[in-house]
Amino acid sequence: MIRILLAEDDTAMRQYLERALERAGYSVTSVDRGTAALPLIEQERFDLLLTDIVMPEMDGIELAQRAGAIAPDMRVMFITGFAAVTLKAGKAVPQAKVLSKPFHLRDLVLEVDRLFDIGSASGLN
Repeated sequence: MIRILLAEDDTAMRQYLERALERAGYSVTSVDRGTAALPLIEQERFDLLLTDIVMPEMDGIELAQRAGAIAPDMRVMFITGFAAVTLKAGKAVPQAKVLSKPFHLRDLVLEVDRLFDIGSASGLN
């Protein structure tokens, strides 16, 4: 099973994304900040880091850079409501996908599916 580490500081959004990804068949561990994600990346193996860009203590870009040093094979996808930050994210981590808020849950699952060449999003409306 594909394992996703979700870092999102907004509680409602984090729970919403976690439920949607789990319904799509992914194993999801979620945290509310980048500083909480790093110890998990050191201890466990994740296939994808799905992170908000703007978070307290450590933004998603720094988290992705540090995570890349710990787990270079882990893929990264950013979610953000700030279009201007998207450009910075693309330069900092060129292989990362950026999904701008607002987005439909189906779009999120489709993007994750694409990263792993899976077609499981048909059940989401």
